[in-house]
Amino acid sequence: MTTPNRSRWLIASSVLLVGLVVAIAIAAALAPTLLPAGDQMGGEGRRIAAGVIFAGSYLALAIGRIPGLSIDRAGIALVGAGLMVASGALPLEDAYKAIDLDTITLLLGMMIVVANLRLSGFFAAANTRVIAHARRPLILLGAVVATSGVFSAFLVNDAICLVLAPLVLELTLALGRRPVPYLLAVAMASNVGSTATITGNPQNMMIGSFSQIPYTKFALALGPVALAGLTVTVALIALFHRAEFAGDARLEAAPPKAGANRVLVIRALLATLILIALFFAGVVPAKAAIIIGGLLLLTRRVKSRRVYADVDWSLLLMFAGLFIIVAGAQHALLGPDIIAAAGKLHLDQVPVLSVVTAVLSNLVSNVPAVLMLKPFVDALNDHDTAWLVVAMASTLAGNFTVLGSIANLIVVQRAAVSGVAIGFWDYFRVGAPLTVITLAIGTLWLWR
Repeated sequence: MTTPNRSRWLIASSVLLVGLVVAIAIAAALAPTLLPAGDQMGGEGRRIAAGVIFAGSYLALAIGRIPGLSIDRAGIALVGAGLMVASGALPLEDAYKAIDLDTITLLLGMMIVVANLRLSGFFAAANTRVIAHARRPLILLGAVVATSGVFSAFLVNDAICLVLAPLVLELTLALGRRPVPYLLAVAMASNVGSTATITGNPQNMMIGSFSQIPYTKFALALGPVALAGLTVTVALIALFHRAEFAGDARLEAAPPKAGANRVLVIRALLATLILIALFFAGVVPAKAAIIIGGLLLLTRRVKSRRVYADVDWSLLLMFAGLFIIVAGAQHALLGPDIIAAAGKLHLDQVPVLSVVTAVLSNLVSNVPAVLMLKPFVDALNDHDTAWLVVAMASTLAGNFTVLGSIANLIVVQRAAVSGVAIGFWDYFRVGAPLTVITLAIGTLWLWR
């Protein structure tokens, strides 16, 4: 069979499956009114529909697209959420309640803050200043890891990769170095560094909202894991790219100049420091982020639409859809018998929960994995430790392959635009051992 034929077969199959899922949802919606014994048939139909919609949505989310259709992850989540409501698996009122507004608000506020930092030129200036003092390749690698890891700990790793990847690429090319090891450092360090706090990545934001663990407690628990992980990141990249870091080569070329607006930099940086202080002072993260983000819009120097252009609205939409999909499945499918069966997996044991979370995160991505685990984690006795394990494992698992996190894909795509290819093996040979080692460190640390 030729490749075009296989492609057509794949597209036809995927479209047929989508049609089947929609048909099942419609049938479940109509069953109570069209069939005798409507309540019984309707209830069973809703359960079947919820299971099919849930499985279909998560399969499509794991793949990242539906062959033959121009739809992304946000669209998939929205369609899945709509079908959950249409099938009757989740009433519309409950769908509204299922959306965790604390998570959405925190993510929106942080995106606004990061947008202001980027537009002011802060990231370019900071990156240039830090790396300008690195006179040898290994020191440059350490500087890139430190910059990406520290910024990602507080300011959402995906946004940091969007900003740093082109800056590091430009710098390494200007210095005549191979960009790949340093770009790997941006992606991997952003994942590892974001483990440290509630605001490091989207899944941690959800976990912070679900668990109500104080920001300081979260940081004290996982900050050491992130610090150790960043050290391992430097060591492994240097080991697997020995040719780049061997010898005593000196970096002589001047780094590119950064065009920063001094007033905007001071304003955005001050707002960020106040925001982080509020987090550690115990203010609800969502409240602090949206207030500071809103106040940053009060300026004559930057038009609001430029800030809005930096907000990842599709990510917010995907979150809302995922909340509804999971709530629908939980409402229709999750009974005491399933909770009891999950208890036999010994998820209360730190190593077991860590492995389950890491595997699930690589199968369906970290954000959906956290949502899937929520009802089972809520049922555990040591609630806080369990959520910290999920946060640690779901984040560090993102380094296993290039598809493991959005941050990785951002770096790879930004590099490809400039003609620098980062292949699956280029990433995997460093990312796989890094994931195993950092997961072991995190598991042992939380298993004390």
